[in-house]
Amino acid sequence: MTIDSDIMFETALRIRADAVEAELRQLLGERILTGEITRPEHLMAAMRHGALNGGKRLRPFLVLESAALFDADGEAALRVATALECVHCYSLIHDDLPAMDDDDLRRGQPTVHKAFDEASAILAGDGLLTHAFDIIADEATPLPAERKVALVLALARAAGPGGMVGGQALDLDAERNKPDEAGIIRLQAMKTGALIRFACEAGAMLAGASTDERERLAEFGSAIGLAFQLADDLLDLTADAQTMGKATGKDVAAGKATLVSLHGADWARAQLSGLVSQAHDLLEPFGESAIMLKAAASFVAERNS
Repeated sequence: MTIDSDIMFETALRIRADAVEAELRQLLGERILTGEITRPEHLMAAMRHGALNGGKRLRPFLVLESAALFDADGEAALRVATALECVHCYSLIHDDLPAMDDDDLRRGQPTVHKAFDEASAILAGDGLLTHAFDIIADEATPLPAERKVALVLALARAAGPGGMVGGQALDLDAERNKPDEAGIIRLQAMKTGALIRFACEAGAMLAGASTDERERLAEFGSAIGLAFQLADDLLDLTADAQTMGKATGKDVAAGKATLVSLHGADWARAQLSGLVSQAHDLLEPFGESAIMLKAAASFVAERNS
């Protein structure tokens, strides 16, 4: 990206992140919804700690920008983007637990189980995951019922045993039984790629776009999902914990197989370049409207944290 496009993208990313942060703050507030009995203060504090701790909010950004391609309803897009971020934050809270990756630091702050306790972290993750589907299904999300159902189903599939959670299970198993290259790609497409793919396709779903348009954005999401994980593996090898806001070097210490460990950093950088080109090509039919999504693809590959 050029300096000007860098600034445009960083500004757009920050504006989108601020909007999602404000929506999260409202949705994770004290107001009791119809059908709820009460919202325990300690639980809500733990949920807010895990969700309102900064971060780039890349996945919501992808929802919002893909929705903007089709002039989808802005309020509906924001709520679906926020629901997705709830799922992502839940996954980070659980991923940080001692039984999983056992991390003390997330986005430069103590992880939820360190700031509170393990039981609170588990329940906070459970709460965020469940609340995500509440947000989409609620009448406050201005979408036809059939689109809400389609989004709920797509998000559940992306997050569940055939998506992110299944990828997490494969990742844990990979510490004992090293997968081959195809296994690593499958693991990463599930663990990291599934939610990113959903984020890109969701904008088209919100707008009722054509099947071809949905598939094109889903393919775009798959390409940048793989790029995101490749960049993450490179950063785990080369970046420091202060820059990343979390522990680094853990993959090497655990003997975990990654594409970077198989092929080396130079190969990974070349692959990243190719994935960015592929992602940009997929967006060509959308013309100038896709400029921010193209910038997001470049950002994913070039990021330093």
